[in-house]
Amino acid sequence: MIQAEQKWPEEFAARYRKEGYWTGETFHGFFEERVAEHPDRTAVVCGERRWSYLELHKQSLETAAGFLKLGISKGERVIVQLPNVAEFFSVVFGLFRIGAIPVFSLPAHRRTEILHFVKAAEAVAYVIPDVHEGFDFRTIAAQVQSECSTLRHIVVVGDKGDFLSLDEVVETGKDSPIQFPEIVASDILHMQLSGGSTGLSKLIPRTHDDYIYSFKESAVICGQDERSIYLGVLPIAHNFPMSSPGTFGTFYAGGTVVLSPSPVPDVAFPIVEKEKVTITGMVPPLLLIWLQAVENTTYDLSSLQVLQVGGAKLIPEVARRVQPAFGCKLQQVFGMAEGLVNYTHLDDPDELVIHTQGRPISPADEILIVDDEDQPVPQGQSGNLLTRGPYTIRGYHNAPEANARAFTADGFYRTGDVVMQTPEGYLVVQGRATDQINRGGEKISPEEVEDHLLAHPNVFDASVIAVPDEYLGERTCAYIIPQGEKPRSVALKSWIRNRGLAAYKVPDQIVFIDAFPETGVGKISRKQLRAVLRKQLEQTS
Repeated sequence: MIQAEQKWPEEFAARYRKEGYWTGETFHGFFEERVAEHPDRTAVVCGERRWSYLELHKQSLETAAGFLKLGISKGERVIVQLPNVAEFFSVVFGLFRIGAIPVFSLPAHRRTEILHFVKAAEAVAYVIPDVHEGFDFRTIAAQVQSECSTLRHIVVVGDKGDFLSLDEVVETGKDSPIQFPEIVASDILHMQLSGGSTGLSKLIPRTHDDYIYSFKESAVICGQDERSIYLGVLPIAHNFPMSSPGTFGTFYAGGTVVLSPSPVPDVAFPIVEKEKVTITGMVPPLLLIWLQAVENTTYDLSSLQVLQVGGAKLIPEVARRVQPAFGCKLQQVFGMAEGLVNYTHLDDPDELVIHTQGRPISPADEILIVDDEDQPVPQGQSGNLLTRGPYTIRGYHNAPEANARAFTADGFYRTGDVVMQTPEGYLVVQGRATDQINRGGEKISPEEVEDHLLAHPNVFDASVIAVPDEYLGERTCAYIIPQGEKPRSVALKSWIRNRGLAAYKVPDQIVFIDAFPETGVGKISRKQLRAVLRKQLEQTS
């Protein structure tokens, strides 16, 4: 059974309301205000399609009504796995309007992850594309539905196959009076996915109150207004391109969201030129590709005013290249789906922008930098980052054991990041305190990949570690002790992929060894073992 969400203690909730961080706004409430203010302004551009604010509102209300007629009700969870298409917004806004809770999955996720999300959320519906980048998502849907009794509906954007098409859902919601449920700002708005430092991702519940505050203030910090044109090049279900300020912050400001089906320069650069894009966000590996491509491009990118980089640390040598290459401001972003977001500001001195990952959104963001015994470290020294505030959650969804590890008794979230704080209050990210691997902005749990490797009949033991990578920041290396006939690396990678794991989790490198190294302390934890292997790799490289 699903447990009640862990909420902010009433004393904190009352304070956040009194001090104006939580204003009681709901998502549909602010969006209806924007529709009333400028109904004909373009809200979304997706290829040749251009939806005005009024058209997006109409689409979302008809979708909402269609979902209600399917029997989806307030509080029920719906897995949404859509690429960068306009229907993402009509589906999600429709779910918001009826109080159903989208659980955001990424196009890269496969059967293993989706099955986990459906079971963890007790999801009643699953919204997918028909085919994206050559993969037929209807095959996953059929497999997962056969294993999950809660999953009543599969809704497909495109060719429905054996399921229900989104067009059919929308059609049933047209021209019929619907009594929408009452939504309040303390309700859960949606659920994001944690990076998953141990095992599969946990679900992150975000409320109207806290999430609207986050993207509303982000829009202000990032200079968003009705003239802003945001280009979504990363998967838009990610927290970064959704709320920092992302698509939601752009809608709050009354601007225009433009969707790119691919982040590569050959696709994105023509869109920047055509739509006069003013702001976009990306991860460091993509920035390197853009920096290389911009040297010889014939496309006019002069409309760009702000280029945001987040998801993984941007090294200063690369940061220095952004303004000369693109003629726009670099903005570093460091945050997490659990809440805390930091920005360099557009009027900051260049050295702060180049060498730091920004400062927190809110005056109410509480930052603790502590050692491994939770004791504060001196100013200017590195330590573990803990935080709480008006948009940082107090607990994962239905995960009491994870909550006991991830949150202190007084409500601080253990981010797993090692940081240093400058005298100006800006954070400099030093790395991760946990074993979680940050591969180009995608977070990978070594434990999850090890579990799959250990299922192979010719793998006796496995340990997955992070390896520094100039392009990705970190890549994965799997140390394997074989048993019986040693499998070939390419065959082992293919075997893991065929188990329904997202492609970015498949190890980049596989090393076969006879035994794991001795540490002199007897039986050790997997975390200790990974640390020993990393050190050994550094010494031999």
